[in-house]
Amino acid sequence: MAGEDAEPGDNRRPRSVYGVGTEPDARFSLANERTALAWVRTGVGLVAGGVALTSFSTFADLPGLVDLVAAVACLVGASCATYALVSWRRNERALRRREPLPAPGGLPVLVVGVVLLAVLIAAYAVAAGLGAAASLP
Repeated sequence: MAGEDAEPGDNRRPRSVYGVGTEPDARFSLANERTALAWVRTGVGLVAGGVALTSFSTFADLPGLVDLVAAVACLVGASCATYALVSWRRNERALRRREPLPAPGGLPVLVVGVVLLAVLIAAYAVAAGLGAAASLP
């Protein structure tokens, strides 16, 4: 049968990852994959939270701020998913080449996004609390 003598990684995609170096210990590859999936799961959660917030913006005292928080949550979630793929590819190539793992390049940007999201949510909580306090008899 054609291809029986080929290395197992020869037909896997993306070739830019599996076509370089030698097969690493499966434990390290699987750990890299689990980390990427955790980032994707976090991204999906942030996007879901952003979508849920848009449903509540019509009931909010400050709907514009809620929509802004929702948009930031969706963007940070999409960034998490993108970071997962980029990081997985970089780490997997380094593992296959027996090189040190690269520094987490996009992580500081994601941290800034999460901090911005937290600040916006806190600002909304304070503004909504002040608005509710002003309407008390």
